Amino acid sequence: MIKVLLGIISVTLVWGYTWVTMKIAISDIPPFLFTSLRLLIGAIALFIILIVQRKRLSIGKENLKTYLVMSLLMPLGYMGIMTYGMQFVDSGKSSVLVYTMPIFVTIISHFKLNDKINMYKMIGLIFGLIGLLFILGIEFINFDKKVVFGELLLLISAFSWASANVYNKLNSKNKDIIHMTAWQLIMGAIFLFILSLILEPNPSIQWSNEAILSTLFNGLFSTAFTFVVWYWVLNKMDASKASMALMFVPILGLIFGWLQLGEKITFNIIIGAFFICTSIFMNTYRFKRNSIKKLKKVS
Repeated sequence: MIKVLLGIISVTLVWGYTWVTMKIAISDIPPFLFTSLRLLIGAIALFIILIVQRKRLSIGKENLKTYLVMSLLMPLGYMGIMTYGMQFVDSGKSSVLVYTMPIFVTIISHFKLNDKINMYKMIGLIFGLIGLLFILGIEFINFDKKVVFGELLLLISAFSWASANVYNKLNSKNKDIIHMTAWQLIMGAIFLFILSLILEPNPSIQWSNEAILSTLFNGLFSTAFTFVVWYWVLNKMDASKASMALMFVPILGLIFGWLQLGEKITFNIIIGAFFICTSIFMNTYRFKRNSIKKLKKVS
């Protein structure tokens, strides 16, 4: 249990700071190309680990479908869309919107994992909707097309991430985590590189020190390290509980964005983040039956 806790803490800290590094990188590198490079670096690191451990490198027919679906949901559906949307939205606000993911996990789990939504969770979902209204409200009222477009993309990426978590829970048992992640990343890198060639044919790239360091950080730590640890955690505990622990990531994202990038933390963002974090808690925390009985006796 201590190892699982340390894994969650490390993932939370790295992903909390990742938003700043991504924002820095895509100011010099087109988003799809950056994400492709990030995934490639992460994949190379993991394949080296597999070689050192003398594990099988080939994908195997039995893994092809699972790895392909995961590469479409995570590297492409989550990371690619998210990074593209971040062009138009502050890093801190992006982290809050993307970390509505646990709320989507609750909804998808209702249908796929037989984890039914009760009244308590329903209230949590309403809180999540209120939080989104606080964050998105001003942009929809003023209708800044680029910002609204970016925010919608971030929500789509959150849904894709949630889908990947549930799919992973259903299909990745008895699979090597590093092997699965390495292939998932390399396949995603290929997909995104093709997208970059199509949508970013004449990229304006500045290989500044900040961009290079940010790309390396995202490839080695935000991708390779955290993907492996996150999937390991999901296989050790309930997906919804693991997702609840990550509600601290958007808080860190807001703080780091404010400290390093000078992004404004407005009142509506604070209130929205509070409601979303409350929603995550209510949709993931499960009261023990003994605790419920005690509450009934007290009342």
